[in-house]
Amino acid sequence: MAVSVDLAKLLDREYEEMSLDELIKAPVQALAGVSEGDAEMLKKAFNIKTVGDLGRNKFFRAATALVDLTDSKK
Repeated sequence: MAVSVDLAKLLDREYEEMSLDELIKAPVQALAGVSEGDAEMLKKAFNIKTVGDLGRNKFFRAATALVDLTDSKK
């Protein structure tokens, strides 16, 4: 089953036409609202360079899981 998703609101304009595989390899500033300065801080603090690195980071995943668990109780 094919799935279509509009990611335009999540991405900077220059990254909107990329495939998911390309987006995972894109720099974190491909995400709307993430500046080059933000990206540099993520790199220094957590060695996060790509969208994939951010999504796979154990600290961000743990925080997301905690929020999801809390929100599911509401």
